[in-house]
Amino acid sequence: MTDDQAPASDDPPGYQTIRMQRRGAIATIELNRPDRMNAWNPALASELGDAVRAVAADDAVRAVLITGAGRAFSSGADLKDRLGQMAGDQPDVYQNLTQRYHPIITGIREMAKPVVAVVNGPAAGIGLSLALACDLIVAAESAYFLLAFVNIGLVPDGGSSLLVPARVGFTRAAELALLGDRLSARQALDWGLINQVWPDDELAIRSGALADRLASGPTRTYAGIKRQLNRWLFDRMDEQLEFEARIQQEMAYSADFAEGVAAFAAKRPPSFTGR
Repeated sequence: MTDDQAPASDDPPGYQTIRMQRRGAIATIELNRPDRMNAWNPALASELGDAVRAVAADDAVRAVLITGAGRAFSSGADLKDRLGQMAGDQPDVYQNLTQRYHPIITGIREMAKPVVAVVNGPAAGIGLSLALACDLIVAAESAYFLLAFVNIGLVPDGGSSLLVPARVGFTRAAELALLGDRLSARQALDWGLINQVWPDDELAIRSGALADRLASGPTRTYAGIKRQLNRWLFDRMDEQLEFEARIQQEMAYSADFAEGVAAFAAKRPPSFTGR
């Protein structure tokens, strides 16, 4: 049995909110909070950051897939967790973003190997940012994409204020960010936000075949291509991430954000006041 034919294995063990699997030179990172639609909490952010660092440092890994367990890729930040934080002191959104989220986004962009987002369901908020940080994005027909921040009185973060317009331009980025409407997988493909859309029952096998192709390709060349694209499109990413975090911290203290989270908890439309 060759390395590429080796069965998948968990590597390493011990994670609670993600799963890591290896199949030959391919590593798959699966967000694993299906009961919460793979919403991000501190544990998931910490374990995902650890996994991204691990596969980046492993020379035996030549291609990486990122996907979600269950029916979602990721629904974004866990607002139920946020409600618990707001019951006490006001959360430090800036620290959350800069210390937990940003290293994941930049780690994917700087990883010297191709990373593919396999979007098996909704990709919203920071979940969309995670997908957009990847080099290629493939999606199931039932998937959709959503810059959900405005719906709870926040601004885009996780790099999406840079990653979205880099893919689709200002006009469509403004529409996604200001209106906060769902974008179907087919429309996302038409807009150029993603690379491929496949039938739901073909997503796993076709993304696996794509990973096989990438894992058997010229890894150093892929790394060079990423450096070129990063230099042209994302040379100011660190600066933009910092700017996003500071604006998001302002929004976290706004009355509209408090109303947005309260409305989410009560399952009612928000009543924003502009404050």
